[in-house]
Amino acid sequence: MSRTPVRLYMSVSVDGYIAGPDDRPGQELGRNGGRLFNWLDDRMSKGVNGQVYAEASSTGAVISGRRTFELANRWQGDHHDGVPIHVLTHHIDPADEPPGSAKFYTDVTACAVEAREAAGDRAVLVHGAGAAQALLAAGQLDELELHVVPVLLGDGRRLFEPAGLDHVDLELVRRLEGRDATHMRYRVVHRDAEQS
Repeated sequence: MSRTPVRLYMSVSVDGYIAGPDDRPGQELGRNGGRLFNWLDDRMSKGVNGQVYAEASSTGAVISGRRTFELANRWQGDHHDGVPIHVLTHHIDPADEPPGSAKFYTDVTACAVEAREAAGDRAVLVHGAGAAQALLAAGQLDELELHVVPVLLGDGRRLFEPAGLDHVDLELVRRLEGRDATHMRYRVVHRDAEQS
């Protein structure tokens, strides 16, 4: 890949949910949604889950959807190691000053370009279904790192809702089996790359 990758990192149930029903402040993962993150109990291990967590923590910038940013209590302005946090939002209130290195964007492409510049030779970490969908629609999402958890939540917040996107091909570039999660990395096959 010639450009700095913008990579979604997301834990997801087998039936496609990233949070259980009724996700809100105080219940950020929804009912039963915490099950999606049991694999993080091994985040400091030398095993697969530790490797995947270390990779996510070594990214050079973050792009987040506004909803995710707020549910995460704005990460108190520091997602990890002081890297810049780029927050996609529909509206910017000039009186709302984001904490730490966070900055609000309404333009998806500008957000991705600035995040890539900030990340340098490291990947950009993406959080949030809305951000992922907006970046994908704009041709700015390069990879999906899905931590597939063996559970059917049955309801909640889906990673990909029907959004009028055209057919999108993905290429599996890595599959790692960790305890309580299968880590699948896909490359987004961009149409312009297919035609060249």
